[in-house]
Amino acid sequence: MIVFVDNEHKSGYQKPWAEKLMAARVRIKYRLEDLSGDTCLIIRYNKVSPELLKEVKAKAIFISGNSANPDDYSAKEQAGLKAALKEQSLPTFGFCGGHQVMAETYGATLAPIGPLDEPEEEITFAPGLKKEMGYKEVNLLANHPLLEGLNNKPIFRHAHSWEVKNLPEGFINLASTETTPLQMMVHQRLPLLGTQFHPEYYTDEHPAGRILIENFMKWSGLI
Repeated sequence: MIVFVDNEHKSGYQKPWAEKLMAARVRIKYRLEDLSGDTCLIIRYNKVSPELLKEVKAKAIFISGNSANPDDYSAKEQAGLKAALKEQSLPTFGFCGGHQVMAETYGATLAPIGPLDEPEEEITFAPGLKKEMGYKEVNLLANHPLLEGLNNKPIFRHAHSWEVKNLPEGFINLASTETTPLQMMVHQRLPLLGTQFHPEYYTDEHPAGRILIENFMKWSGLI
């Protein structure tokens, strides 16, 4: 069994897009099942613990993004998930907010990208802050088995206004954009991967996310 951690704070499910967010979690669960050939269990981030992961015989962890800001979460709520990450016993892939909580667990700093230089014409998310939204290119920075089958500027979905400010010890950066220099980190020794973008929202037009998730599953021994 693989585990998909729903990393959304409870406040995120009180927002207008809550129903779409919940539906997206189920769609991602099915995608992970289809790609892995295994059963995928959704667990809320504040219920995760090393003990629970052992109980369900988890083979890997995938951590979702979140619409709430990282500073909305309490240390107590995240303690079990961070303990599981620190155990280093399971392959783990963090998407966007999942990437951020992984980076923070390993010593990185999280913060908003920065204030906007000019007023926004239409405010839909993170008012007053710089952000990346929509399907856009990232620049690949190195050769790695995780990047097999991708061109030098693959397109992924972006939806974030916060970023990881420094690379945690033991990780290398595999991708960047002009707005967010640290877009994709992988541990040099452990099967830990995080992306600031959202590979799980791949489409027929933009299939790079599917390729990356499949590469992770192969690289980490899931398939």
